[in-house]
Amino acid sequence: MQIQRRGRMPRSVASSGVASRVIDMKIVDIIRQPAVTIPVSASIATAAQRMRAWNVGILTVLDEEDRLVGVITDRDIVVRFVSRDETAMHVRVGDVMTPKVLTCFDSQTIEDAAAAMGDHQVRRLPVCDEAKRLLGVLSVDRIAEEYSEHLAGEALGEIVETRGGQVTKDLHR
Repeated sequence: MQIQRRGRMPRSVASSGVASRVIDMKIVDIIRQPAVTIPVSASIATAAQRMRAWNVGILTVLDEEDRLVGVITDRDIVVRFVSRDETAMHVRVGDVMTPKVLTCFDSQTIEDAAAAMGDHQVRRLPVCDEAKRLLGVLSVDRIAEEYSEHLAGEALGEIVETRGGQVTKDLHR
């Protein structure tokens, strides 16, 4: 299946004066090369290990003749495999969770939260009160929907930027 262009150019692109540059850009200009692949006969464990090693959420699946036969995503592994695997049910969340979590206070500005998301390359921030009780979660999506698409876009640009090692810590420490 090939993609088809639908609708019209987003207003932000059309009004920014960069429409011609954006239209001239091709998919090849922005794709990850080379694609991270896996043989159709590989195990789910191998797929998960490869995703972790390459820091990707999708692998292209090739047959014995190196033809594309599908894709497998991290979500496929969770929804179609882990959720049905009884041995996986015995693994505790604490064994696989990220223990050092970036958080923010409910009294901080959205700009501060968006900046922290970009700086630490996270899409979601748990929101706590001054007593450090969890109140909810702020996502880049919610910033875009409820506050500013521009600010969310800036944060997302920082989040997806390739960088060296990173340290995650509390925003309010």
